[in-house]
Amino acid sequence: MKTRYISLIDWMKENNGKRDGVITPLIEEAGRIIKNGGLVAFPTETVYGLGGDGLNAEASKKIYAAKGRPSDNPLILHITEMSDLDGIVEEVPEAARILTDKYWPGPLTMIMKKKSLVPYSTTGGLDTVAVRMPSHIAARALIKAAGTPIAAPSANSSGRPSPTRAEHVKEDLDGKIDMILDGGPVGIGLESTIIDVTGESPVMLRPGYITEEMMLKLFPDASLDPVITTLHPDPNLRPKAPGMKYRHYAPRGDMAIYEGSERAVIERINKDAAKAKEAGHITAVLATDETKEAYKADFVFSAGSRKNPDSIAHNLFDVLRKFDEAGADSLFSESFNDDNLGLAIMNRLRKAAGYNIIKVEEK
Repeated sequence: MKTRYISLIDWMKENNGKRDGVITPLIEEAGRIIKNGGLVAFPTETVYGLGGDGLNAEASKKIYAAKGRPSDNPLILHITEMSDLDGIVEEVPEAARILTDKYWPGPLTMIMKKKSLVPYSTTGGLDTVAVRMPSHIAARALIKAAGTPIAAPSANSSGRPSPTRAEHVKEDLDGKIDMILDGGPVGIGLESTIIDVTGESPVMLRPGYITEEMMLKLFPDASLDPVITTLHPDPNLRPKAPGMKYRHYAPRGDMAIYEGSERAVIERINKDAAKAKEAGHITAVLATDETKEAYKADFVFSAGSRKNPDSIAHNLFDVLRKFDEAGADSLFSESFNDDNLGLAIMNRLRKAAGYNIIKVEEK
């Protein structure tokens, strides 16, 4: 299969500031590909998604095949209007209405009871469905052009760092899908928050830009699923939402996360990196703007400033891919606080490192 690569950069500039962009012939073509059961990668405000017709069982199977994704890992349906929910969920709980009023369109996915129209191949065999309304203008235009809810996991090979640029998509999926729409770098850089609203009180299944603190302001009785912070994931878990079970975001090298004071972490990483270099390994460190000059490794990449967690979220997956571009096989990462956006950052980092965490004691 030959993958077409289409730039939407000029189109996005022309439609700057609009909620919904003018649908051009190229976007119409992309919509037709979706309608006809094909696959199109497209930008959202979180990461790039790999889109197919979410109501077409065969299209969803194609998504799993292109990514090499386990078929019990549910896909997220993307819509553009509240009325789109009528055809895909049994009911919209009151908690969902409160959340949509506050955070849709935006980086929030909700779990609700599905209608029979949504195939089990889209939901990973579950009777619930994950739904999101993106705010990105290109994503919204594509969904409207397709005329159907678009099932879209991240547009990467399963297990690899999620794509925040079209070049990342091309690296993983070129020749496996029909089209890539290039909208430039994404804004947020982490996948959407996922909240289950099927129970008596909301439960966060995946942290993201919509934080636990933001959820608790609306629902004081809401909770976090324990899988978010566990260091020992259950291999028998049946995931109710994307990102709950399988190793994700992983660079190719062996990676460890170091927890402790700034000084102790720098000293220990430099010590371990020196040993790795002596053994013939190529070393790389995920650092911050505040610490990047302190490391002695073959490559040091800053994810951003600790004073600006948004910058770290935005750059995290890009840095994980830079590890691979550098050919590094011994990888070392600083850790971050588990509050607010830091919870989502650490959730991704722990999975990228296969939960290999080293606690560094102050000497």
